[in-house]
Amino acid sequence: MELNLKRPLAFFDLETTGVNVSSDKIVEVSILKVSPGGQEETLTLRINPEMPIPAESSMFHGIYDEDVKDLAPFRERAAEIAAFIGDADLAGYNSNKFDVPMLMEEFLRAGIPFTLTGRAFVDVQNIFHQMEQRTLKAAYKFYCGETLENAHNAEADVRATYDVLKAQLAKYEGADFEDKHGNVSKPVVNDVQALHAFTNLSKPVDFAGRIVYDEDGDPSINFGKHKGKKVTDVFEVEPSYYAWMQNGDFPLYTKQVLEEIWTNYKNTKKAAKPAVSTEKGEFKRPVKREEPKPITSDMLAQLQGKFKK
Repeated sequence: MELNLKRPLAFFDLETTGVNVSSDKIVEVSILKVSPGGQEETLTLRINPEMPIPAESSMFHGIYDEDVKDLAPFRERAAEIAAFIGDADLAGYNSNKFDVPMLMEEFLRAGIPFTLTGRAFVDVQNIFHQMEQRTLKAAYKFYCGETLENAHNAEADVRATYDVLKAQLAKYEGADFEDKHGNVSKPVVNDVQALHAFTNLSKPVDFAGRIVYDEDGDPSINFGKHKGKKVTDVFEVEPSYYAWMQNGDFPLYTKQVLEEIWTNYKNTKKAAKPAVSTEKGEFKRPVKREEPKPITSDMLAQLQGKFKK
């Protein structure tokens, strides 16, 4: 079955030094870009992470320090990777929770402009887990009827992910799905936007899941004592929470999203300020309040003790 594409869809997989988006690095990236009409292009690169690869990670993906010590770091290949992806939608296996935020973190470190705005995101694992609940190797066996060789090799995994998605579309054509509210639909269809909606049910704003869209479509905190509250409501009552997150151990993309929400919030507050009357009957804007001073190390220590992730 050919995918019904309106623009390219880039399947990608990352091998990394670990699973901490904030501190770990990419050691291999493989991208299979499928264009409308079925044309395929592949880019696979090994990357010097400029940090030791933990033994347990090397045992998992088979890439050791010796294999990458003479290779270019991500910052030197970032522009090439971004250009290859272009304006393609993104697809992968567990990509929404890991690969997308990890890729964005590396692009931000490298200073390479790469926007997620306007893209669709198809997480093949979410289709699988919601319809069958198993792993990529099991998914390949279940949907394709074959044993996946070279599992955890980036190029083999990304090819398997592509094959699994096509098999899922064939298997679940017309199949019912009942969500946790009892609503029944037929969500697995040959349309990237529909698959984007079905594989992003948690509606993350930052992909790391620290900020999600609530039922009203507003960004909300998804951790800690403010979990479930709208971000702007938290800003209203505790503006220092913004400074704490910007200085805390959060992914760079989470901080970028937070900065955008903060800027919109401040602009909205400024535009909503009412005029005040003067003794002469004229009107003027209220005197602008001084912005909070940059947070210091002492203030950060106090905030870290106050707010817990």
